[in-house]
Amino acid sequence: MHYLRTWRRWQKLVLWLLSALALILIVRFTILAPLTISAVSIERRSLTAQVYGNGTVEAKVVVLVSSKVIGRIETLYADQGDKVESGQILAKLENEDFRQQVLQAEAGVSKSKANLAAEEANHQKALANLELANKDFVRVRGLVERELVAQEDVDYVATALEVAKREVERTKAAVEAARKDQLVSQAIEALAESRNNDMVVRAPQDGIVISRDLEIGATVAPGSPIFRIADPTIVWISANVDESTRNELAEGQEATIVLRSMPKEQLHGRVARIGLESDRVTEEIEVDVMFDPPLTSFRVGEQAEVHVITRTKDGASALPVAAVTSKGKQRRIWLVDKGKLRLREIVTGIEDRAGFVEIVSGLDDQALVAVAPFSVMVNFKDGMRVKVRR
Repeated sequence: MHYLRTWRRWQKLVLWLLSALALILIVRFTILAPLTISAVSIERRSLTAQVYGNGTVEAKVVVLVSSKVIGRIETLYADQGDKVESGQILAKLENEDFRQQVLQAEAGVSKSKANLAAEEANHQKALANLELANKDFVRVRGLVERELVAQEDVDYVATALEVAKREVERTKAAVEAARKDQLVSQAIEALAESRNNDMVVRAPQDGIVISRDLEIGATVAPGSPIFRIADPTIVWISANVDESTRNELAEGQEATIVLRSMPKEQLHGRVARIGLESDRVTEEIEVDVMFDPPLTSFRVGEQAEVHVITRTKDGASALPVAAVTSKGKQRRIWLVDKGKLRLREIVTGIEDRAGFVEIVSGLDDQALVAVAPFSVMVNFKDGMRVKVRR
């Protein structure tokens, strides 16, 4: 009986020791187990430094097309999206009054031409009469010397000659007056035709109609746009870029453009112009990135993103961006050394869109660097035990 009680005590003690050992093992391999993480080493990559900006599609040259006179739109010959050529008729206004003025002016020109022709005929007749009167005067004066005619006859032909001279002068002046009248009539006709032509609205240049702002029947006033025409050869992205990157930018640098309507397609571009004034609120400058080659179809005002390539480097020492943390301007990594984390400061260079950053100094090529989500890395501590996932 005593032996049985002793055996039960030992049995309980063994069970308790086994339970304690199991609990210790559970804690050791769960709560106290080292964190399992991924780790990477430096690799050699080609990296590209880029400056990011967002903006909108804009045309450098946008012309507002309006009429020179007040009128009601009678006909429209173009619409949004149409390609037009310089001088092409885009619209006509009601012009009956101006057309009547042109007819009246044409009649005035015809009348002035007829008057000029009549005055020129009178002048030619006067010249002929003058020539005849001069011959009579010469003939009679010869007869006087031979005493074959009376003085009265001489006085008569002399008077006739003087009258012929005065008639030539009068008809000459009448011809000049008729010519001036004709010039006035022609000027009135040109003015009437100009006013009549003003009722026809033409394209001032080659381009694409990006908007039609008025419709048939609308009354248009001088300066009120009927159409807006853009020059398709100079279409670019007006992008807003952080002013701190200004010294990295230069005209002619290559860039990639992603339009909101084509999010999976990268278009090629080049920096065409860099703004000289920063926005005092957003601390950004405007950079114009031209499409190269030009777009055949575009929508002014469409949202777009640009990445300007400022420099490239082949064979750079690189780590994934996820392995690098920041504190202020300092860049740091968590080094895995003999199963423990060690915080180390590094100097970085180019940060690529592909998710890699250049390591300029502070790290050996063979070193292991911890990689983990940010939510995990914020809990890292120097000397913390970790296990690298294989």
